[in-house]
Amino acid sequence: MSEELKAVVRPDSVGSPISSAAEFSDWITERSAAERAEPFTFVAGTGGVLQLAPRRSEHVACASGAMVLSVGEIGFVREADRWAVTEVSNQSTRYCPDVTSWPEVARALADVGLGRPSGFTHEVVFRRCPDCQEHDIVREDDFVRVFCGSELPEAWNVEPAV
Repeated sequence: MSEELKAVVRPDSVGSPISSAAEFSDWITERSAAERAEPFTFVAGTGGVLQLAPRRSEHVACASGAMVLSVGEIGFVREADRWAVTEVSNQSTRYCPDVTSWPEVARALADVGLGRPSGFTHEVVFRRCPDCQEHDIVREDDFVRVFCGSELPEAWNVEPAV
């Protein structure tokens, strides 16, 4: 991990690995009501394990600098006898995960026994500009980089950040 990335890994922002419903229940009940009212930072690690951290944590810190299958923000609600996901996105400007990473997220949530939607509730489309090499968010299917005017590719082309 680079020195720049090590600088964002604070002890309170490292993700907690969650591999069961009991671990999730323990983790979520330790959060304050104010924290539970906001989405959390999540990582679906390469081992398929869900990792969670406070919302304002960097995804790279939540992942402890490791490679990931997907990342984003996630919110929860208590439904009858179990917890469920109310919102989940692939929003991460460091990793820029593709919307096709949803199956990895679904698998990690299923392993923990969390109810979930059928896909990301908010999809973010990331592309790297072939001309200026900067990452961009595609809005309203407009595949043109705002700052340099270059066409952005239709297919995801962002390399892993770490």
